[in-house]
Amino acid sequence: MAELVAMRLKREGYDVEMAHDGLDGLRAVQASPPDLVLLDLMLPGMPGVEVAKEIRNDPRTSGLPVIMLTAKGEESDIVVGLHVGADDYMTKPFSMSVLVARIAAVLRRSRDFGSPGGKVLKAGPIQIDADRHLVEVDGADVSLTLTEFRLLVAIISARGRVLDRNQLIDQALGMDAIVTDRTIDVHLTALRKKLGDARKYIQTVRGLGYRLADENETS
Repeated sequence: MAELVAMRLKREGYDVEMAHDGLDGLRAVQASPPDLVLLDLMLPGMPGVEVAKEIRNDPRTSGLPVIMLTAKGEESDIVVGLHVGADDYMTKPFSMSVLVARIAAVLRRSRDFGSPGGKVLKAGPIQIDADRHLVEVDGADVSLTLTEFRLLVAIISARGRVLDRNQLIDQALGMDAIVTDRTIDVHLTALRKKLGDARKYIQTVRGLGYRLADENETS
C-alpha cells in the first residue's frame, strides 16, 4: 500500500519518502521535517498513535500536518486519531484520487492560516503571529497543531461573535476534511489544555457554539 501511494504521489509531483516501521518513520520526520506526514495507525516498531504523539510533543515538528490512514473506521477510532493531533483521517479502502485531494487541501490550509492581512492578533495574554505560525501566552511560546492554530485564529478573529461547529469546521478544517460530531470538541479540548489559564478566553455558548470572552468575563 505504501508503495502504491508513493507511486501515485510522485506522479502528482510530490517528493515522497517511505518508512515501513513506526520508529524509523519518526526518526526520518525528526531528522528532516517534511511538509506533510501520512501515518498509518497499525505499524511495527511503534504504533501510529505513539508516532503522532512524539511528532506533536517535539517543537520542531508540532505544527506538521498529519493525515492518518487506517483500516479502523469506528467513530471512537477517529476520535483517538484526532485527539493525538491528526489533521485529517482516511479509512481503508480509499480512493487514490480522494487521498490526493485531501493532501492538497491540508497543504493549502497549512500555507494559509486565514488571518486577515497576516496581522498579529491579541486577546488578553494570547498573541498570534499568523505569518510565522507562532502563538504566545504571557510571552511563552505555545506549540499548536495546524487545526488548533486555525481554530484559535477563527475564534479570536470573530471578536465575541458566536461561531457554531459548522462555521468552525469550515474555517479550521475545510469542507473536504473528515468530520464527526465530536471533531471540533476534541480539537478545542486539546487547544484549551495547551493555553493553560488563558483557556478561559475560549467560551462555550451552550447549544450554540464557541466565542471569545472579553476581559470583564475572564477577570
